[in-house]
Amino acid sequence: MLLDVGGKTDIGLRRAKNEDSFCVEGNSGLLVVADGVGGGASGDVASKMAVELVRDYLLNGDKGSAVNTDYREEFSFTTNKLAMAVKVANKAIHNASVKSDKLNGMATTIVVGLVHDDRLSIAHTGDSRLYLIRGEMIEQLTDDHSLIAEQIRKGMMTPEEAKEVGMRNVITRSLGYSGEVEVELGELTLYDRDVLLLCSDGLYTMVPDNTILRTIKSLKNPDEACSRLVEFANKKGGRDNITVVVAYIYKKRWFSFLSNIFKMRRR
Repeated sequence: MLLDVGGKTDIGLRRAKNEDSFCVEGNSGLLVVADGVGGGASGDVASKMAVELVRDYLLNGDKGSAVNTDYREEFSFTTNKLAMAVKVANKAIHNASVKSDKLNGMATTIVVGLVHDDRLSIAHTGDSRLYLIRGEMIEQLTDDHSLIAEQIRKGMMTPEEAKEVGMRNVITRSLGYSGEVEVELGELTLYDRDVLLLCSDGLYTMVPDNTILRTIKSLKNPDEACSRLVEFANKKGGRDNITVVVAYIYKKRWFSFLSNIFKMRRR
């Protein structure tokens, strides 16, 4: 599989600073979004550290600094490595937090997708999301680790009721809050012309899934799709930082065909 990827982050209309971070590595298939937690507690530092540490671990190796004692046999080696990358990042963020008064209490969400051959490995903690768009369907592949989401899963509240309350941003898992973190994992097979979308809550709390789906399906340029979705979120009020990563998945024959069309249009 080949990836055509793009990403965009925006401060939104209500926040004093942008605490989101992201990474797209088309050649290695790595996609990451992190949303800093805590406002004044250096959430921007935490999210940047998370993205950089996960990227470094996956692309450059762990240099023998960590051993995965929680290997899960139901998942592939790649997915387990992804989990270890997130745990290493968590430990580093937590250690930095407890050693500095300025950074004390910093934390971040993270969602990571890694495409390898025709498989997608997923690791996440917090309420940043990864969606799969296949055909005319959009599916959320990650479960939010938030108080609202847990109440919905337990049947204590409906999704409609959740929209009327102000507790959505109370997350129940994050990187950096403690020295250990539970990382939720997933993996699946990808097919030609699937689309992956990773985002912070600044997008999905403002823009409904059907609008996200229509936007992705109507555009084939990932940077343009990201910019359009950020624009929609700001038009709806831009209450939070907004980060979007989009990856169009192609088999080589389709990617070469589309690339030639785009080149012809630019002449």
